[in-house]
Amino acid sequence: MNIAMPKPQECNLNGTLINIRPISPEDTKLESEFVHQLSAETKHYRFLGGINDLSAKALQYLCDVDGEESMAFVATVNEQGKETEIGVSRYTKGDEKGLHEMAVTIADSWQDKGLDTLLTEHLLDYARLHGVTRLYAVELNDNYHMAHLAVELGMSKATDPEDIHQVIYSLVLS
Repeated sequence: MNIAMPKPQECNLNGTLINIRPISPEDTKLESEFVHQLSAETKHYRFLGGINDLSAKALQYLCDVDGEESMAFVATVNEQGKETEIGVSRYTKGDEKGLHEMAVTIADSWQDKGLDTLLTEHLLDYARLHGVTRLYAVELNDNYHMAHLAVELGMSKATDPEDIHQVIYSLVLS
C-alpha cells in the first residue's frame, strides 16, 4: 500500500518557528547529528542503555518509515541557514494488529518546553487516521520526562513484568 505522507507544518513554540514533518530516508545525516549531540543521560533513556552514535544500518532503519506500520515525525529549526533536528516522535508495529510501540526523543536544550507534547500529538493524530488502536512505550522507571508526558497524554502505567527497572506506558486511541 502506498501511503501519502503528510505535508510539513510550521508551528510557533514559545516564539520559535518549528517545522514538523515526516522523517525520510534522506534524513540519516540529520538523525545522526541529532543523536550524536544528545547528552549521555538522554541517550540512556532513549536507547535503554549507553550508546555514542548509531550505526549506518540503525540510522537507515529509523529514517525509513512506510507511513503505515511505522511512522516518525521530526521537529526541526533553522539555525544559521541549516536544518537542525530538535526532536523526534515515532512508532513501529508491535506484535498484535493495531498495536504499535512508540518513542519520543527531545534534544536536551528543548526539554521541558512542550515540544514533546506538540510532536507526540502529531504522531497520535496520524496514528488514529491510519488504524493504530493502541500505542505503548517501554521506558526506564526513573525517566521523569516520559513519566510527565505519559500523564499529560493520559497513558496508563504498569511495571514491566520482565524487568522491574522498566515501566510500560499504554494509550488506547479512539
